[in-house]
Amino acid sequence: MATPKVLVLRGPGSNCDQEAHFAFEMAGAFVERMHINRLREDPAQLQRFQILCVPGGFTYGDDVAAGKILATQLANFLGDALRKFRDAEKLILGICNGFQAILKAGLILPPDEDGPLATLGHNDSGKFEDRWIHLRVNPNKCVFLKGLESMHIPVAHGEGKFITRKQWILDGLKQAGQVVLTYSHPNQPEAQYPANPNGSMGAVAGLCDATGRVLGLMPHPERHVLPTQHPQWTRLGLAQEGDGLPLFRNAVEYFAT
Repeated sequence: MATPKVLVLRGPGSNCDQEAHFAFEMAGAFVERMHINRLREDPAQLQRFQILCVPGGFTYGDDVAAGKILATQLANFLGDALRKFRDAEKLILGICNGFQAILKAGLILPPDEDGPLATLGHNDSGKFEDRWIHLRVNPNKCVFLKGLESMHIPVAHGEGKFITRKQWILDGLKQAGQVVLTYSHPNQPEAQYPANPNGSMGAVAGLCDATGRVLGLMPHPERHVLPTQHPQWTRLGLAQEGDGLPLFRNAVEYFAT
């Protein structure tokens, strides 16, 4: 198997880039972290990599809206390079703030003549939500989620509510198999707060693009790659690995030769 190269793209306020680096290394990839200013200086560098990861954090302080400034940079300064990267059948992963950025940059859902189809807004609770949650996985053709049915990983965000401009847009995304991750509760057909920590429409926690090669999700798989990262591992027993690791391994194995 060839060893894919992963670019973890950080910016001012990124704080999960080292965890994402570690997760991809555990999955068997070669990983490089790079500041967005360095990539803006030479966008052609992006083509050296097979996987792009935009990690979590609070880029630029989320001063305008969560991930919005980073999204503007991605769209306006790196748009051509990112489209070339995506069209070469490479992979893009956005986690938490990274999901906010790639969604608002149009990398998952290109806008139509009326503007963006969806966004991520403030949590219904009006506060930062930080807890472990359960996810139902509907992989469809999403490369990152192949073979997965559920995940138990943490969330940590203040603006994670998935909202579509119209209900029919969400219905269409479901029918197209692009709603690949939803918050789940064993006794609720559609998870409600606190199982759905932000009030997302349709309990959406993650979304892929039409190709299945671009994934954005609000929860943090990189924070549960080791079994000992689970807060109850001493009570539940030591699992073979954390629930988040297969997501990163799937990305690496996609480039197996």
